[in-house]
Amino acid sequence: MTDLTSENQQMTGWRSFAVRAPTAAILAVGATAAVAGAALLQAAGEDPVGAALSLAVPSEYQDLVEEAGRTCPEVTPDLLAALLSQESRFDPEAQSPAGAQGIAQFMPSTWESHGIDGNSDGKRDVWDPEDAIPSSARYLCTVAEEVSDVPGDKQQNMLAAYNAGSGAVKKYGGIPPYKETQTYVRAITDASKQPSGSGRIVSGGQAKTAISAAEKMIGKPYSWGGGNAAGPSTGICCSPSGKSGASITGFDCSGLTLYAYAKAGITLPRTAAAQYAASRRIDFKQARPGDLIFYGSSAAAGIHHVGIYVGGPYMIDAPRPGTQVRYSRIDSMDDLYAVARPVHASSKEI
Repeated sequence: MTDLTSENQQMTGWRSFAVRAPTAAILAVGATAAVAGAALLQAAGEDPVGAALSLAVPSEYQDLVEEAGRTCPEVTPDLLAALLSQESRFDPEAQSPAGAQGIAQFMPSTWESHGIDGNSDGKRDVWDPEDAIPSSARYLCTVAEEVSDVPGDKQQNMLAAYNAGSGAVKKYGGIPPYKETQTYVRAITDASKQPSGSGRIVSGGQAKTAISAAEKMIGKPYSWGGGNAAGPSTGICCSPSGKSGASITGFDCSGLTLYAYAKAGITLPRTAAAQYAASRRIDFKQARPGDLIFYGSSAAAGIHHVGIYVGGPYMIDAPRPGTQVRYSRIDSMDDLYAVARPVHASSKEI
């Protein structure tokens, strides 16, 4: 049902940010520096509503999510909100290049067979959230039933079936070995476990604290899976290139951002994709130090790297195995996806 086609991000222009020069060496680039922008092929536009859970569900959809999120035992309001955020960033007019439509990103054929008239107005309209949100929950329940006999976590199998189809989950006896589906399931699961409610964009003081915390970790080695709210830690095996962090005390990219913002009193989820879901995407022109810079091909499954913007063309990040936490140029990777600002959430229910 969901769009399994990665979005091809094209570098479309250059713009200048005011430099916050962190070291004398970086000052050599001058008072301003050009940073690659990105044509974010996201139907939600330049200023979509931020992600659910860590950010409040838009008020006009809260009752819909609450009600639809209790359609069956496998679906909860938090999980449904996380899924809608991943699918469309709560944009009812979202349309993917592959043809997925509306706030729940139904493909036309799936909508034809599973769309319902949620508001009883005599129409089944994929563009109407009052139809699409309950349809999404109903469809989740349908696929949950289809894979109910598959071993493993029922919610995760349901999400995998929603993304890749029930047949694939049955074939592999659980989440299929598709990188996109595995990342999709992990991102939504992580986001659904974050505190929900009325989120507040982090303050400038909190961003400054996070940057300062990250700067103190410069020089720490990269460790795949390493880093937590307490600081550097040993990681796990293994990175896509086969490198293990099990014997290295340090950080990977999302471990560093998790730690830095923990020092500012902000709890972020563990993975880069889930951190994007727990932040509010902003336009590049509005970027400020402390914002998170994400790299990848799609919000739901393609985000693979995150760094902390410090100004000019620079961020602090833990780039890859064999490197250390450092200042990197924002254009050091060619798949710049988005800038997003972490959100401080309450523990209030949606």
